[in-house]
This record gives sequence, structure tokens and C-alpha cells, in this order.
Amino acid sequence: MPMQIAANDRVFAVQPPATIAYRINNPLSRLMSLLEQMDLSAEREFYLLNSVQYLIAYDYLELYGPSGEQWNNLDARTQDNKEDFQKQNIRDFRCTDAWLARGWATAGDWTGPFLHLSYRAGPDSKLSRAANHQLGPFIKAYVKVGSVAAADLLTVPYNPETDRYELEIWSFTGNDLRSRLDRKGQAAIDRGGIVVRTDITQGSVSDFAREGLDNRDLRTVAPGHTMHPILPLEIEVAWTNASANIWDSNGGKNYRYAFNMVFRGWNNFLKVGVSESPHGGFGFLHYRNVLSNYFEFKESQELGREIAPWMFNANGTKSVTPGRERFLAVDYMDLHILKPECGIGIHRHRDNQEIFFMMEGTGVMVLGDWCELSSRERCFEIRTMESGSFTLLKPGQLHALFNVTDEDLSLLMFGGYD
Repeated sequence: MPMQIAANDRVFAVQPPATIAYRINNPLSRLMSLLEQMDLSAEREFYLLNSVQYLIAYDYLELYGPSGEQWNNLDARTQDNKEDFQKQNIRDFRCTDAWLARGWATAGDWTGPFLHLSYRAGPDSKLSRAANHQLGPFIKAYVKVGSVAAADLLTVPYNPETDRYELEIWSFTGNDLRSRLDRKGQAAIDRGGIVVRTDITQGSVSDFAREGLDNRDLRTVAPGHTMHPILPLEIEVAWTNASANIWDSNGGKNYRYAFNMVFRGWNNFLKVGVSESPHGGFGFLHYRNVLSNYFEFKESQELGREIAPWMFNANGTKSVTPGRERFLAVDYMDLHILKPECGIGIHRHRDNQEIFFMMEGTGVMVLGDWCELSSRERCFEIRTMESGSFTLLKPGQLHALFNVTDEDLSLLMFGGYD
């Protein structure tokens, strides 16, 4: 999947001896403030909150240029000093009109997936401007989740509490959802802000129960599941007014989003099983394959990366011919302790792959696209990391990690190239 450096992004030169005041208007702090403003349609107790993942779309980035003598080199293709971190750091970003969320909802004895769609209601949204600011109490949306498109346009009502048009789609399998919810959830159902559509949100919590999964390729288990633990979820959306005659549809291409963070751990694995006398030893080993280029996973390509002509390969050289590496090479391994309210800022690596492995604690992981991909919108993908889980960061991706707790967070990082 070829990466393109975004032509509209801007790089700011920092001429020595000037320095950057990272504490002022910090992009990670601003992103966390946006996250705090995002409101699901029922009260918090009706969600498994650590499962909720967010997509916040953006269309413009500002980065800092290199430090030292190379301060005026603003072309990322030639910023080849691997030891200069300043050129990796994000200065600012601009959000677009939409954000999405998915996760596990729970009501009574039922737990299942939900999908949340939200569109800015202010006069500066694209749809509002196109409709001469006459949108009314609801808009509509074309929605396709995975390979399934809704047969009808979905009604997205205005939520006065958030000043956004919002729709939450639950996969509830009973007939009494309203009676199981609180006042906030019932109000959302009454205005059409929570709907049950098992054609759009699919799957149950039992699909990935540990029993019965031994020696199965998890990619083949419930592949259309809205909360599949390892397969990406692709979503296609276009927004329209109530009469469906004025559209914000990304120039007719529709907006394409993807929950696709390479996130692995005890509950996010390729294969699980039990091995007797492992490697000629004795006893029983319970294993989980989480990333692999071996056996049936030879074609997964998850550990590999595409190499553009402006990127270093694992040998530290460049080639004018685009290529591909099948493996993850490692130049460094670091242990980190993030103190309470410490955040690794939003930054990018031009070339490298990197793994963030949470050894102890809970943090908020942020992933996004520095480069542009033709297959999806650039978004910040945000989800919770707990001990025993890790994220694989690909070349051209933004990333950050924030300790939101009052306890230390222990992190192992390893990767290479940049």
C-alpha cells in the first residue's frame, strides 16, 4: 500500500538557538481534551470502557523541522539524521467533521458490539456550508461496515448535549433494550440516537471465547465481527441532508475509515493452543501466536514493511527502487517508566517499525497516519493498552502514549531504522 507524503502539511523551521516550548498548546494534550469531550449515547456503566476505540479524522498536520545545523532542511525525504528527534515531533493538527467509535456495550445479561458515528453540527462543517446552514434536527448517512452496506440511509439525529449529529448502532439481540438502559440511554433511543441494526454491527461476545479456539487461525473466526480482535474494520460513510439532495461525500468517493491498529496480547492473537513437551522439554505450554511469518502465517505480511525510495532499509541504505522487507529488524530495545500524567508526544518515524509493549499499568495509545494512503482517511486511532498488550507501529505512522492513571506505567520499546 504505497505511502505519499501529504503535500498540504507544513513543516516549521526552528532556527537555533531557538527552542520549542512543548508544554504550550501540546498536540497530545489537545487530543486528550478532545477525547474527554466525546460522549457515548448511554451512561458509562453500559460500556466496557477499556474496549472502546476512537477514530478522530484530520486533514492537516504541522511538524517541526530538524535541529542543529540542518534546521532549514524541511524536506522529509532528505532528513536522514536518525539521531535528531525534533524533526519527528508534531506541532499541530486540524480535525475534520467526523469521528467514530466502536466497542463493547452491555445491558443486563447482554454484551455485544456497538458503532458510534458523529458529525459536527456547527456552521463550519462541510455539509452545513453546502446546505446553506439549513440542516434541521437530523441528517442522514450512507454507511457500509466491512462488506455490508445498509440498504437504506440511516437517520442521524442532532444531540443538543454535544452539539453534534450522532448515531449509535448496537447489535442487541433482544426486544427490550430501552427498558434496560438509564435515562440518558432512553432519551437517545427516543430521539433515534441509539438504534439496533444487527446487519451493520455484527457478532457476539461468545464468538471469541477461549474454549474451542485451539489451533484455529483466528482470522477465519467470525471475520465480519464488528469487534474482531485482530482483523481491521473498514467503514465507509457519506453524509447528506434530510432530503438527501446535498452531500458531503468526499467528492463522490465517500469517506473511508479503518480501525486497523496492530494490537496484540492475551486476547488479540493469531492462534492459541497447548504444546506438550515444548522443544523437547516436559510438561504443558499454553501458547499464543501474536505476530508471525511462519507456517500458515507466511502470507500475513504484518511484520514486513513497504520501503519507499526515501526510506532507509534494514542495512541503513536507500534504493531508488521501492521494495519490501518481510521482517522486523531491531536497532534498539528500551525500558521506560512513564510517571503519572506523563505522555510520549505525538510524533512520527519516517522509516521505522517499533513495538510498544505494556509491561505494567494502563495507558492511552494513539496511532495515526503521517503519510497519506489512498485506502483511508487520516485519523487518530485511540484505544486503551493494558499490561500484556502491545502495538506494532508501522513506517509513516504517528504515535503517542499517555499515562492517564496515578500509578507508574512500565513500557518495553524496540524497533529500528529511524
